[in-house]
Amino acid sequence: MSTPSLPDRAHVVIIGGGVIGTSVAYHLTKLGHTDVVLLEQGQLSCGTTWHAAGLVGQLRASESGTRLVQYSTELYAELEAETGLSAGYKQCGGVTLARSEDRMIQLRRTAANAAAYQLDCELLSPEEAFERYPVMRVDDLVGAIWLPADGKANPTDLTMALAKGARQRGAKVLEHVRVLDVLTADGGVTGVRTDAGDIEAEIVVNCAGQWAKAIGALAGVNVPLHSAEHFYVVTETIAGVHPDLPILRDPDGYTYFKEEVGGLVIGGFEPEAKPWVAPDKIPYPFEFQLLDEDWEHFEILMDNALLRIPALEHTGLKKLYNGPESFTPDNQFILGEAPECANFFVGAGFNSVGIASAGGAGRALAEWIVNGSPTTDLTGVDIRRFAPFNGNVSWLHDRVAEILGVHYEIPWPNRELATARPFRRSPVHHLLVAAGANFGSRMGWERANFFAPPGSEPVIEYSWGKQNWLPWSVAEQVSTRTGVTVFDQTSFSKYVLAGPGAVAGLQWLCTADVAVPVGKSVYTGMLNERGTYESDVTVTRTGPQEFLIVSSAATTERDKDHIRKNLPAGAHAELVDVTSSMAVFGVMGPKSRELLRELTDADLSDAAFPFATSQVISLGYATVRATRITYVGELGWELYVPTEFAVGVYEDLLSAGEKYGIARGGYYAIESLRLEKGYRAFGRELTPNDNPAEAGLLFACKLTSDVDFLGRVAVEKAKAEGPRRRVVSFSVDSPDPMLWGGELILRDGAVAGQVSSAAWGATTGSCVGLGYLRSTDDAVVTPDWVRSGSYTVNVGGQVYPITVSLKAIYDPANERVR
Repeated sequence: MSTPSLPDRAHVVIIGGGVIGTSVAYHLTKLGHTDVVLLEQGQLSCGTTWHAAGLVGQLRASESGTRLVQYSTELYAELEAETGLSAGYKQCGGVTLARSEDRMIQLRRTAANAAAYQLDCELLSPEEAFERYPVMRVDDLVGAIWLPADGKANPTDLTMALAKGARQRGAKVLEHVRVLDVLTADGGVTGVRTDAGDIEAEIVVNCAGQWAKAIGALAGVNVPLHSAEHFYVVTETIAGVHPDLPILRDPDGYTYFKEEVGGLVIGGFEPEAKPWVAPDKIPYPFEFQLLDEDWEHFEILMDNALLRIPALEHTGLKKLYNGPESFTPDNQFILGEAPECANFFVGAGFNSVGIASAGGAGRALAEWIVNGSPTTDLTGVDIRRFAPFNGNVSWLHDRVAEILGVHYEIPWPNRELATARPFRRSPVHHLLVAAGANFGSRMGWERANFFAPPGSEPVIEYSWGKQNWLPWSVAEQVSTRTGVTVFDQTSFSKYVLAGPGAVAGLQWLCTADVAVPVGKSVYTGMLNERGTYESDVTVTRTGPQEFLIVSSAATTERDKDHIRKNLPAGAHAELVDVTSSMAVFGVMGPKSRELLRELTDADLSDAAFPFATSQVISLGYATVRATRITYVGELGWELYVPTEFAVGVYEDLLSAGEKYGIARGGYYAIESLRLEKGYRAFGRELTPNDNPAEAGLLFACKLTSDVDFLGRVAVEKAKAEGPRRRVVSFSVDSPDPMLWGGELILRDGAVAGQVSSAAWGATTGSCVGLGYLRSTDDAVVTPDWVRSGSYTVNVGGQVYPITVSLKAIYDPANERVR
């Protein structure tokens, strides 16, 4: 085969000719960027795309994810008219089954999500499900749901249609060109080196599928994914199976079924998967290749398929496909510009939803490239949610074995992944273990969810209702409201910004005024140019040219990237990640001052140590930074302790606290306490889709000053126009239901929004939460409109009255924190 003729340069080079790479090329050219070269080491779709099952299910856990797939389906239906090539897309609907009441509760919650997103969805009885799919057995079912907008596409046809659309608008699509290196200089990409020559480029996009980790490493970029063997079987023809048969999902049996040429494609997501070779050990060439059959591993899927489709007992099987596919540590795909290398973008790790996601993900990544930042909320798939340590191949290998099964496990709201743990540990981790902690994980940190009393196992017994640990968390909440509790909050992200330009830089980045005296702490948002949230942080001025910035555990990499990219040009300020250098202990409750006085001579009075101030104090033998602030709505201090002193300080707090009945507290208690106070959280109430007017946080914006900040113009516009959505606090009028977030809110019986966060409130004696309300006619949501409605919440299909408030449910006047 002759060597393709490469251009010397291109504005954008895309690596990988699967469905994602061709979608990015298609959408870049659609946005007017036609100087695009796509390179494929073999033939288009030859990697993992060609053996994908092609399922397109629209409903996702989040609204942003659902909208992304909705766009995909619209695009696939239109491609043939534009390009002359069909994507093989057919809207056939989808039926998802429930064998248990727990699964049926999940499906009722799914139906409520569909209502919130204006997506058609219908709850079915087993008999009604049989009418939709008459070749299955239904006598063991509790029920099902029907999603009429679900469909299926032909992966190879779709890839070819997207590639042709890109070519028609000027992109070059070159096959049999292997990328050998990514060229970089001064912290950014300059091009690629291939086996056919070099290409200069301003932008490089890594859409290399299971090769994406190895390609990323060429540019010093971490792309945490790992391949696993993934199976499906194709049957001979079956009576009653026809092209209009819906997609069938039987998650309690780990299986799905799709019609193909009168037979069925039967695949699934087994609970324990088979990781394949390390990302840098994938053989070359590997084009249109499969792995060896493994009927023993496929047995759990086949047994469940035989149970569901009786005709399979006497139906022949054409072939067992075992194709490797890449999966990520959290079962969400990877999108965005890499923080390690400017203008190096990634779209990879699609966890078996690549066909459904390709259209929307390709458009989202193209818009990010063209605009310089995302245009919607992509937080859940943003590459910056991972840190370099997430690229450890041994860790990825062990984690990916669990990830496939997550697809079809019941998505318990507080489910924790179990593999490749423990990972990151605070200095006092062993003390928490000894005290009976149950651990969750954020950004790799092991964090105490709750503490089990002596004689009880610190485990979570998952259910949709009140779980086993709730009384223990209630005790922690009560201790915090009435006595004193110590929380290990070491997982906080912590950065120092220092230099002559630190004040001016932070004034531009922050919504609130941070040009405050040394020792003052400020709660503030950080926005993008659209005036929506990129982060919310606490900023403490620790010196004339130095600030300590504290953020959530999960946002370390995106925070650092956002700050560095948006500091004013020429600003003389340096950002340093000091997260691992300090433990953090929250000492919270009305007796916190008394406890700390046992260990320090510092004046902790309200006059000498006011709220939202910070001082360096002696505490026992240690010297720590104490910041008087709270995320639980009580008097308290956060203690920032050098790591090497952490164990001593923690032991001193517990020893001195015995006379005050000190308790240890976990993050479940923090969640409950912060929701009683109406405190917002990034990723839930605050996202890149939400602005301060909607979030009720205009008070944290310096709009009365003449100091400009990133996003100010958009915030002023949003304030002037009035919010179309508004955050409210609520409490459930009944103590019976357990809420977890995501539930449907109704106003006067009509869909009005969703719960963004919810938890059990010990002080209120029922569940409390936050949620966004919107009007049915997209009108401004005024306080009077909020107050005039009657509200209920749909909890797994049951409706309960709630009391809605624009103020905090607990201590709205903030008297308790004084």
